[in-house]
Amino acid sequence: DVLWEGPLQAAANAAEWRRARAEYLAHAGYTCYADALATGARWDSAVERWPEYDEVIFWFEHDLFDQLLLVRHLEWFGRRPLGRTVLSLIEIDRFPGVTPFHGLGQLEPEQLATLLPFRQPVTAAQLALGERAWSAFTGGDPLRLQTLMDQTTGTLPFLAAAIHRFLEEYPDQDGGVSRTERSILEVLAEGRRSPVELFMALQRMEESVFMGDTSYWRIVRGLDRGPSPLVQVNAVPGRRTLPDGTVEVTEAGRSVLAGKSDWVTLAGVDRWHGGVHLVGHSVPWRWDRERGRLVTVAG
Repeated sequence: DVLWEGPLQAAANAAEWRRARAEYLAHAGYTCYADALATGARWDSAVERWPEYDEVIFWFEHDLFDQLLLVRHLEWFGRRPLGRTVLSLIEIDRFPGVTPFHGLGQLEPEQLATLLPFRQPVTAAQLALGERAWSAFTGGDPLRLQTLMDQTTGTLPFLAAAIHRFLEEYPDQDGGVSRTERSILEVLAEGRRSPVELFMALQRMEESVFMGDTSYWRIVRGLDRGPSPLVQVNAVPGRRTLPDGTVEVTEAGRSVLAGKSDWVTLAGVDRWHGGVHLVGHSVPWRWDRERGRLVTVAG
């Protein structure tokens, strides 16, 4: 599940959580509601079989996508008496001979097998941090996440950077766009690109790649809306996930990029950041790119 996008509100039970996530995934166009609901139920059913095993091993990468999954599962297991079952963790941000390293999916089975002897037992401190992090992600005050980012140490070594990247998706102070949206405009300011070329350029701009092409394309299409769109999309369905055609920046996009206009003011916003719903033509928090901090906006 792409937990870095869409609502992550605490739910009364697993069924309520699955329904909320299925509604979002269907609304976003990733799948239909029934399939999303069935997939969520299948995932939960698999995890709930943990008492059958002597050991449950988490395999996760360093990026935002995986770190959110990790803290969700640490919180989930932290609320259960584990009995004889041991939790172990394999967590990496590099692998010898694989450059650039983006994730475990790049590795062959033989390479993955070499990681198994290096798994470490999940500690009580990691379970506690997972609970704190998940509570902050699903809560209504993103400044709790920022505090957690400042305090996080080596207990979960990749979590602070993941939180930082998550907060960068808030509208910034000098244009009202997220880091991803700003990166799109910066690439297009150099010239029009095909959807595939633009996606590859964005991947190269990330310290830790976490976004798939479908999520990226939703963001691009979101910039081509309203009376003053920031990009112009000229695309037709192709044989790949991404369409054929071109994307180019508009004058409004250049104005936002230069800090002369504000995208939230121009077009409004309606999106979730974990447990926070940003909606309307003003937002209570903005990302300060210069300081690398989320700041509260007066009013």
